[in-house]
Amino acid sequence: MERSFLEGLNLEKDVIDQIMAENGKDINREKSKADALKTQLDEARQTLKGFEGVNVSELQGKVAQLTADLAAKESEYQGRIAEMEFDAVIDEAIRGSKARNAKAVRALLDLGALRTSKNQKEDIAAAIEAVKKENDYLFADTNVPRVVSSTPGADPEADSTKSKANEALRSLFGKE
Repeated sequence: MERSFLEGLNLEKDVIDQIMAENGKDINREKSKADALKTQLDEARQTLKGFEGVNVSELQGKVAQLTADLAAKESEYQGRIAEMEFDAVIDEAIRGSKARNAKAVRALLDLGALRTSKNQKEDIAAAIEAVKKENDYLFADTNVPRVVSSTPGADPEADSTKSKANEALRSLFGKE
């Protein structure tokens, strides 16, 4: 808006000054917005220049390869964790069965079948019981019979035999 337009409307000078001041504020606000947008545009152009000569399909291929590698590593680590958990369950079951030699018992188990079992704990316990029935010598006997009987006191006959032997030895060696 121009001052001459407002003067042509026969407005007072104070009113024209106030209108022009308010119009100036609006113009400055819009200029600052335009400057900010121009700065953003320049930054975007600089960023795009940085990507000139970049093969996008090659980058996408690298991203796909890295994603596949990451998934393979993740599945490898999950497999290792599952293996460690399985080994812990086997070892715990063998210890609980009072095995004398854990390695020998482990060697007699079909670990492949137990690893793929849906009810691992129950199947492991059943497999250890089967090994226990076939090879009971590998396990400590938990049913040791306790024999309780009275113990006799000193045997007077044994004491007299001992005394006679001692006397015979003393007489032989001349010590009485």
